[in-house]
Amino acid sequence: MNLLYLFANFFKIGLFSVGGGYAILPFLFEIADSTSGINAHAILGDGWLTRELIGNMLAVGQSLPGAIGANLSAYTGLYYAGIPGAYTAAFALAAPSIIIIMIVARTLKAFKESAAAKNLFTGLRPAAAGLLSAAALGAISLAVWNRAAPVWYEFIRWKEAIIFVIIFFLIIKFKKHPIIYVLAAGVTGVILKL
Repeated sequence: MNLLYLFANFFKIGLFSVGGGYAILPFLFEIADSTSGINAHAILGDGWLTRELIGNMLAVGQSLPGAIGANLSAYTGLYYAGIPGAYTAAFALAAPSIIIIMIVARTLKAFKESAAAKNLFTGLRPAAAGLLSAAALGAISLAVWNRAAPVWYEFIRWKEAIIFVIIFFLIIKFKKHPIIYVLAAGVTGVILKL
C-alpha cells in the first residue's frame, strides 16, 4: 500500500509539474496538508509529511548534486517507505516524462510542425510560471513563518527573516557567486543555532 500510494502521487506530480524540479513543491505542500487530516490518519499515519519537513528536505535536496525534483521525491519516498520508497517516488516522478518523450520521439516530424503543439507549449508557460511562483512563495514562507508558534509575536522567525533580507540585498548589490551566499547563510545559521 505504501509504495502504491507513493507511485500514484509522484506519477501525478511528474505529469503535472511543468517548469522543473521546484514545481513539485506546491504538490508536496498539498500532500502535507491532506495527510494531516482525520481521514488520512487511518491510512497513512497522522502528519507523516509536514510543511516543516518539506522545508528541511528542500534545504538538504538543494545541497545534493542532481535534479532538485528527483532529490525531493527520493527524500520523501525514503522518509515514508525507506529505500524502496525512495526508488519508487523518484521513478514515478520521472515516468511521465519518459512516456511523453517516447511518444514525441515516435511522432517527431508531425509533432514538430503542428500548430496545436506550438499552442500547447505556449499555453504551458503560464502554468510553469504559476507553479514556480507558488514554489518560491512556499519556500520563503517556510523560512520566515512559524505556523506552530504559541504566541502571536513568534509567528515570524525574525532571525531567519533578517538573514533572508540581508542575503537578498547582498546578492543584488555585489552579484558574487551564489556559493558564497549559501556558505555565509549556513555559517550564520549554525552560529545562531537556527
